[in-house]
Amino acid sequence: MYTKQDIIKIVKEQDVQFIRLQFTDIFGQLKNVAITASQIEKALDNKCMLDGSSIEGFTRIEESDMYLYPDPDTFVIFPWRPQTGKVARLICDIYKPDGKPFEGCPRNILKRNLKAAAKLGYTFNVGPELEFFLFHTDEKGKPTTVTHDDAGYFDLAPIDLGESVRRDMCLTLEQMGFEIEASHHEVARGQHEIDFKYAEALKTADNINTFKLVAKTIAQKHGLHATFMPKPIFGINGSGMHTNQSLFKDGKNAFYDPKDSIGLSKTAYSYIAGIMKHIKSMAAISNPLVNSYKRLVPGYEAPVYIAWSASNRSPLIRIPAARGASTRIELRCPDPAANPYFLLSACLAAGLDGIKNKLKVKHSTDKNIFKMTKEERDAAGIENLPHNLINAVRAMQKSDLMKQTLGEYSFNLYTQAKTEEWDNYRTKVHQWEIDEYLVNY
Repeated sequence: MYTKQDIIKIVKEQDVQFIRLQFTDIFGQLKNVAITASQIEKALDNKCMLDGSSIEGFTRIEESDMYLYPDPDTFVIFPWRPQTGKVARLICDIYKPDGKPFEGCPRNILKRNLKAAAKLGYTFNVGPELEFFLFHTDEKGKPTTVTHDDAGYFDLAPIDLGESVRRDMCLTLEQMGFEIEASHHEVARGQHEIDFKYAEALKTADNINTFKLVAKTIAQKHGLHATFMPKPIFGINGSGMHTNQSLFKDGKNAFYDPKDSIGLSKTAYSYIAGIMKHIKSMAAISNPLVNSYKRLVPGYEAPVYIAWSASNRSPLIRIPAARGASTRIELRCPDPAANPYFLLSACLAAGLDGIKNKLKVKHSTDKNIFKMTKEERDAAGIENLPHNLINAVRAMQKSDLMKQTLGEYSFNLYTQAKTEEWDNYRTKVHQWEIDEYLVNY
């Protein structure tokens, strides 16, 4: 827990010359304003400004002045930068000139939703599992989709040529305060996963964006490109971001009940019911790209059916085996392109809606859903996630809860931007169409 004076002292003693004031746009893309060490006191007094009109989804040009409010607890020195003239970062919230939080700042939106949970006595903990691909770059340094290994799930060197890259990523992350729990090769060629310890939701959202920055930076140092695109290659598994969630109340895990047959509390069951009720309207947040829905198809382990289980991995929601303080639900549909602040806000709001209204969850689905027929799924009341981005956006536009969760300002900007993204994709002529139709017609 840093104070203003702590940071000023560290900057001076550690020879920090540049500080990056980081923030995110409505898509969760990391941005920054760089300042020199001489401006650190001004920054910590919340006096550094930015032109909001230049940031996607921020504000109109006639009301563009925005202020960066650094969070002192996010201060960290980048380990990969020079050790003389070091570079550090602070993650910032965006405020308006009148001193009020800006409605379009994703971090502010998550903090508002966490306050709503705190009023009910809950702390929201989240542990993400980010998958990514490592690809070669071409002679101009541009990323390709040519992978650098032929390894599979849990393979090791020399087949897993990404082992040394992951090692450097893990060591760098640990120097930045992460607790790395696991690192391994994933199912697809060139696909990897590094898991870090769960934390309270705001810190986790910050960590997700920091993780992506570190992965891309270290990959580049190895001459590779790290991508969090959900489905870069047809015919193999895409990348997900399974999101483990739990609520704590009075210092205890509110999802755990040792008297229940599978160790879940009524709170947990209602939370699951809330997620399942709202998941279609959340999909444009959890799976935000046109490309996201190329991953969410049967046959590649990604969940496409709205169901839950404590005994298999095919449903949307899985209950990992650990109990007691580690009791949690794992939402399996999100991908790493999601804005983490919006995603965690949506999960929390949906779960709390289930708790407030004491929603009852359907029976668990313990069969492998991928092997069930459509008739069997229909009989069990198992529905599908949206098949594409525009269907997800339309479901979101009908949701009062999602509008309330993001706030009308960000809700309207986000759904409008995603509609435009779909139209941009829909009106383009793609290589598949050329291959399929050019000669035959």
